[in-house]
Amino acid sequence: MSLALVNIGDSVAGTRDGAPLRGDALVCESGVITWLGDTADIDPDAHETVVDAAGTTVLPGFIDSHVHSTFGDYTPRQNTVGFLESYVHGGTTSVISASEVHVPGRPTDPAGVKALALAANRCYLDYRPGGMRVHAGSIVLEPGLTAEDFKEMRELGVWLAKAGFGAFESPLAYAPVVRAAREAGLKVMFHTGGGSIAGSQDKIDLTALLAARPQIAGHCNGGPTALTPEENRRLVVEGQDIALQLVHAGNLRSAIDIAALALEHEQFHRIMIATDTPTGTGVIPLGMLREMAELTSLGPLTPRQAVVAATGNVADVYELSSGRLEVGRDADFVVLDAPLGSVADDALGALAVGDLPGISCVVTAGVVRLTRSRNTPAPKRTARRHSARTPAEAR
Repeated sequence: MSLALVNIGDSVAGTRDGAPLRGDALVCESGVITWLGDTADIDPDAHETVVDAAGTTVLPGFIDSHVHSTFGDYTPRQNTVGFLESYVHGGTTSVISASEVHVPGRPTDPAGVKALALAANRCYLDYRPGGMRVHAGSIVLEPGLTAEDFKEMRELGVWLAKAGFGAFESPLAYAPVVRAAREAGLKVMFHTGGGSIAGSQDKIDLTALLAARPQIAGHCNGGPTALTPEENRRLVVEGQDIALQLVHAGNLRSAIDIAALALEHEQFHRIMIATDTPTGTGVIPLGMLREMAELTSLGPLTPRQAVVAATGNVADVYELSSGRLEVGRDADFVVLDAPLGSVADDALGALAVGDLPGISCVVTAGVVRLTRSRNTPAPKRTARRHSARTPAEAR
């Protein structure tokens, strides 16, 4: 399938500098971006679908790196069906499992946690709720797991792991297991801050994080309670190989503090925006946009930095093909504008004043998934879709 997006206004390509696209058009073929350039060079008749952005803003689809998926489009934590599809209406085109810890009666023995991670991984390989990419299957680290277990999991396609829910005697006891998982090629997220569910560690503090050296400090602004300001400073300064995941379901004051410290120490590339949902905080379809708006309007990030923290930075940490508007990358993007009634003139301006932009089009794998978000406010200007035919997968 061929799709052309034309008449783009502003944009963020997803690169670290927050730069816009060069040109105002792009073309997608077979699920990837194949061309970037000018609208004047597009032949509309050469494409099955043409989307006219009508001068509005185009961003890479948001990648939420902290979602507790289970199986299907269902969360037992909030007893909600269809939450992932609803997140697409908030511009989230990919989610990354922060472990399937919410599965009722989840196993805790080594064989059981391996089986759970592998089953979740397999179930989402071809299942895309609302067109979303779900990177599922995160093995919950438990006592008894060995380097051979992690090697086996990686060979079977499981590449994610989560520390913080296991029955270890202390947070420091995670360190050798985290190292073994990393050495096998898994991306390890370590729960940071106070415990969030019964049976987890009371608090994962900075000492445990720096000893274990995971790739990602999960919800480092609190899940649900935050580190101390001094621990925040040390995490930024001493943990420079650890990504800083700031979540909507965490402590906003701590998120602002960590973001400011990261900018001060030229560590912006480590900042990732996520939601940490579904949790007791709930299902939040607009969680990514809300965290972006909060860290922009109340915090130290520019709108462009907030977008990159929700897209390109995440792609870099997790080595994903999405997250950037570049040739050869996944064709996942969002078309949006300032909402009706906003003092802002465009989507990035809306984030700067704390308004949530209105989404008029979401594309994943080069397929139009929606042309009007049911969750965001109505945009001032809307994209228009013109199709020669509508493939079944886009309905």
